[in-house]
Amino acid sequence: MRLFIGIDLGSTTTKAVVIDEDRNVLGRGITNSRSNYDTAAAIAKNEALVSARFQLFREALGRTKALNGNLDTFIEQLERDFRHEQFIEQLADLEEVCQRNAEGRFGKDTAAVKEALGETFKRLRDEAHELFAPGAKRKSDFFRDIAGSRYLALGEAVAKEAEVRYDNLLNVFDRSIIEVENRVYGDSIRHHLLNALDRTLKALPDSASKREKISAPIKGILDTAMEETYIVGTGYGRARLPFSKEHIRSEILCHGLGAHVMYPGTATVLDIGGQDTKAIQVDKAGIVESFQMNDRCAAGCGRYLGYIADEMNLGLHELGPLAMKATKTIKINSTCTVFAGAELRDRLAIGDRREDIMAGLHRAIILRAMSILARSGGIRDEFTFTGGVAKNEAAVKALNDLVTENYGKLTLNINPDSIYTGALGGATFAWRAVVEEGKTAEAR
Repeated sequence: MRLFIGIDLGSTTTKAVVIDEDRNVLGRGITNSRSNYDTAAAIAKNEALVSARFQLFREALGRTKALNGNLDTFIEQLERDFRHEQFIEQLADLEEVCQRNAEGRFGKDTAAVKEALGETFKRLRDEAHELFAPGAKRKSDFFRDIAGSRYLALGEAVAKEAEVRYDNLLNVFDRSIIEVENRVYGDSIRHHLLNALDRTLKALPDSASKREKISAPIKGILDTAMEETYIVGTGYGRARLPFSKEHIRSEILCHGLGAHVMYPGTATVLDIGGQDTKAIQVDKAGIVESFQMNDRCAAGCGRYLGYIADEMNLGLHELGPLAMKATKTIKINSTCTVFAGAELRDRLAIGDRREDIMAGLHRAIILRAMSILARSGGIRDEFTFTGGVAKNEAAVKALNDLVTENYGKLTLNINPDSIYTGALGGATFAWRAVVEEGKTAEAR
């Protein structure tokens, strides 16, 4: 099976999209960007290929009708079992690295620290199944975030019981997590999928023949070769992607084309990512006609929201829902991260409600974006909003309000997968390179 892959190396997350020869999106993958861009690109690509496998599983099982309306439930459980398998492997790796980094490091306390590490990881393994149980809530799907939050909680309890210094356990974790995070576990994916399949099937109250009817198409897909025919990279860190220049496209081109693929009627694109804001005008074929970007700093972007979240001691995902509870909108005069932080503290000091301040901050971000849109040529129907900030409900509300105030009622497109827009554009460029231009993968 020939596949075409786009990779968008952003400042905070790296995304990948896999499409087939008919330009159907088969899989999407995401990971946190890191200093090792080669690793971030490889992990995002692996995640997208795993996602593609699950999509093919779904299609194959749907054709057999073997699950009698329980297809979604089965696939969801299979993915949970697979993620659990992956998590256990990475935990074992992290424990090994932690034990190695603790060796001889703490003098006479080394043995006690190593014993405390062993107990901490035992508890992590014991509770791992709860993290991947049906209905389990996780603030992140990234290993560093999941393992890190539980390690901190369990490690504190273990340190107290073992009478060792908690900061020694933290020190070992900090020294070890980067090494584990920067590993690509591609070779074990098939093994984990087969183990997960076995576990999921055993939980089914069906006969052996029924389970065989379910497992056969899945194993057939696992045996199907996935040919990475052509890859195109883009994004904030595209200059560091491990591809030749022929396989690199600008963010502007990829976001313009990706938005067009999602919504063929797109004329104007606003992308607010972690590091920058882009306003793009495209023609009816998705070709960029003009664009503008924010100048010099990341004011009004995802990094700005991250800074505000830190100031408020909140998770980034909590800002939008908090702002939606506002009863009025406090005017915020600055979108500079430094001055906005000071203004935020001043507002809190005089008694303004957090919800109202958050509404004002989101409006300030969108006002800045509106000025960039105006410089690019304004807003035309249809208007597509992409990037990580498009998942923030308060930002979407502020954008809707300001667009209506300034341009009247327009069609505003927001896709739940909009964070993958740049990668989708890259995958489409990869498809065009082979199918329309006759290129081969040799230049990769």
